[in-house]
Amino acid sequence: MTTLTRADLAEALNRKLGLSRSESLSMVESILDHMSGALEGGESVKISGFGTFLLRDKAQRIGRNPKTGVEVPITPRRVLTFRASQMLKERIAKG
Repeated sequence: MTTLTRADLAEALNRKLGLSRSESLSMVESILDHMSGALEGGESVKISGFGTFLLRDKAQRIGRNPKTGVEVPITPRRVLTFRASQMLKERIAKG
């Protein structure tokens, strides 16, 4: 299994749109920065036909060390989740 990277995205823009490699990479960076900024500001990011990146605030809870069984408080935190769109789920299922 391989991993899609920023460079791969930039290369795809280069091939499909004819942008230079530096312009393509700059565009990818700009999009990712914009998405990151929105998430940092507490906004969700929805990409139609792909999915939604959501922030969830998790309350403090008690966890347990699996080795020792000692209870430990888990601090409250904000987590990022991704919910795939129905269209993406169908494309993945077809494989």
